[in-house]
Amino acid sequence: MKSPRILVTGAAGFVGSHTVDQLLSRGCRVMGVDDLSTGRLINLRNATNSPRFRFVRADITGPSTLKDLCESFRPDAIIHLAGLVSVVRAQEEPGLNYRLNVHSTQLVAEAARSHGVKRIVFASSAAVYGDHPDLPLAESIFPQPISLYGTAKRASEELLQGYATAYGMETVCLRYFNIFGPRQDPRSPYSGVISIFAEKYSAGEPVTVFGDGGQTRDFISVFDVARANAIAATRPVATPTICNICTGQPRRLLSILDVFRSTHPEAPEPNFAEPRAGEIRHSAGNPERALERLGFRAEVDFAAGLRAFIEETGPATRDSAHAELVAIG
Repeated sequence: MKSPRILVTGAAGFVGSHTVDQLLSRGCRVMGVDDLSTGRLINLRNATNSPRFRFVRADITGPSTLKDLCESFRPDAIIHLAGLVSVVRAQEEPGLNYRLNVHSTQLVAEAARSHGVKRIVFASSAAVYGDHPDLPLAESIFPQPISLYGTAKRASEELLQGYATAYGMETVCLRYFNIFGPRQDPRSPYSGVISIFAEKYSAGEPVTVFGDGGQTRDFISVFDVARANAIAATRPVATPTICNICTGQPRRLLSILDVFRSTHPEAPEPNFAEPRAGEIRHSAGNPERALERLGFRAEVDFAAGLRAFIEETGPATRDSAHAELVAIG
């Protein structure tokens, strides 16, 4: 049987590198492209040992980058993960948000269309829902994004659905909820809250909580997200489709903070600041459509996933976290 050939944009990033690993474990041939503006080659240290993996350093918004890659690699599917991942930075730099989160998607779609690539898997976001009161959030809810980031993701979803209708392409848009896990860069002010907490507490520095800490999020392990990406790219799926990638279990930010405070009792008290523009109060997804259409269900227990991340950040947190993790898992 022929091995699927998958092109992954943003391959050296947090989600991208785990997706590459997952695809390789399934026997796929993978080409990864990343400009390394935020991605790191060390994230691909496992992949580079495989003869079925090739990495290209390039900016996918270049005029011919994607077409050249499709011409040389002839992928069966493209998993489009490259983009600006910060809600805050998207508000601060709307032009950059458009170029990286909308224009890049159009370039992916056009390269795929012109080279006969049937399927595109797109990294969308729960931000498309906005601060919707009806939880858990289902895909049937009309999107009402409150941030430019969410608006860009929704625009890309519509664009891909248009390509599917006009050209018969297969498009799968995955609305990720709050992803955490190894390789998430805590040094970025725009990184996920769990990675920032881990970095600050390991360094003995106070964390800053934006808002009162009562906000809730549906945290999902990056290992589950990578598996969802691989399934969406390689299995038969009725398309076009949009699916939440979530656990369906909301968790309060303060409960996550308590885990790290328990492992670092000498750490300074957290600082509380005003909520940041464009950030929502409560979020939890309905995972039923992903199970129905993709056969995907989140499998990584939250406590186990958080433990894996804590163990990556350093030995200081490893032993004392276990009991607290079991309590919230």
